[in-house]
Amino acid sequence: MRRELIRLSIAVTSMVALAFLVPLALIVAQTARDRAFAQAERTAAELGPALAITTDRAALDRALAASPGGADGLAAVHVPDADGALSAIGPSRTRRDQLAAVATSGRAAVVEVPGGSALLRPVAVSDARIAVVEVFVPASAMNQGVHAAWLVLGGLAAGLVAISVLVADRLGSRTVRATRGLAAAARRLGAGDLDARAPASDAGAPPEVRDAAVAFNAMADRVRDLLAAERELAADLSHRLRTPLTALRLGAAALADDGSADQVQQAVDRLEREVDLIIRAARERGAGGPVARGCDAADVVRDRVAFWSALAEDQGRPWWLTGADESAPVPVARAELVAALDALLGNVFQHTGEGVGFGVALSVTADAVTIVVADAGPGIADPAEAVRRGAGAGGAGSTGLGLDIARRVADSTGGELAIGRSGLGGADLRLRLRTTPGPAAARRRRPSLSQP
Repeated sequence: MRRELIRLSIAVTSMVALAFLVPLALIVAQTARDRAFAQAERTAAELGPALAITTDRAALDRALAASPGGADGLAAVHVPDADGALSAIGPSRTRRDQLAAVATSGRAAVVEVPGGSALLRPVAVSDARIAVVEVFVPASAMNQGVHAAWLVLGGLAAGLVAISVLVADRLGSRTVRATRGLAAAARRLGAGDLDARAPASDAGAPPEVRDAAVAFNAMADRVRDLLAAERELAADLSHRLRTPLTALRLGAAALADDGSADQVQQAVDRLEREVDLIIRAARERGAGGPVARGCDAADVVRDRVAFWSALAEDQGRPWWLTGADESAPVPVARAELVAALDALLGNVFQHTGEGVGFGVALSVTADAVTIVVADAGPGIADPAEAVRRGAGAGGAGSTGLGLDIARRVADSTGGELAIGRSGLGGADLRLRLRTTPGPAAARRRRPSLSQP
């Protein structure tokens, strides 16, 4: 912005300077020329009376020597002789035809001669004859002081441009400083700092920038309030799950002491741990506390597959897991990855019939970790609609948030959620989590699922 203001000031000041200084420079040149010819007129006026009184050569020589132009060798008189021919007294630079034209017309004239111009002025002498006074005006006299005046005008123009640039730079620096503060606050807010605020009390900032800073701060306050309310609501809703969890725990304790009661008790314990994790994460974010980023995707995959395997066995679903033997770190909080993976696995149980098999595969590449959940169900007819928040996936009671949660987790790392047709005949959900911020590298291997 400062550069643009400087360029604009240079352009405007230069145009104004040219508009005034060019005519002024021409006037200076014309004034110098008029001054030189005015001096020549005075010299001619001094010689005219002497020539009208006498045509004696000696007297005229004394008159020329007494005049300023004659003493400098710039003046001459042309006196007519008996037959009308003009004879020169003093140095002459004009031609006979030029003198004859002035003597015939009886009007003064300026003619061009080598080295400058000559003023020819006719003077009536005795016997009605016409003499001519010649005053030479050299070119240097017509340009005397012009170049110096032009240099002064040029320096004045340069000074005006420099002053305008300085003023524009000072004004631009205040504007740029204020806008940079606003941009820095916007970047901090975009990076997750909800306490970022723009300086709205800078006296040097333009009123428009101060108004923008005030509006930005109001927006930031509103965003912080909305996020706090949303996180508080998430924590409250998660906390409400404790009541049905308590009922489930009591019901599990009332069951007969057999293997099914232990399975139910284990499922309730796992669910309670997940609810506690959600509550802590929501509270920490709402209080501005640190939220752990990063977990082992392989450990999460093993844990969630083990959690869902109990329900799979109850429904007679065959399942298998591949590629989760080695560590696979990803830049995602464990709770977020758990929610995404539960959404993908829950999609299988919700939208396929009992007895339909599924599989989970994990693969690690140079720049990403990919988790694939495939099933042998009917598949997803409209993948774009399935991931649209609130649209539902077609099943009864679906909110449509599951696949959108998984997609947002992938987007947070620069990855993606791809939906296709698996080799089992059903849906193929690929959750790709980028582990490096750079361009994607060549994949070492592509995860695939096939019936073992």
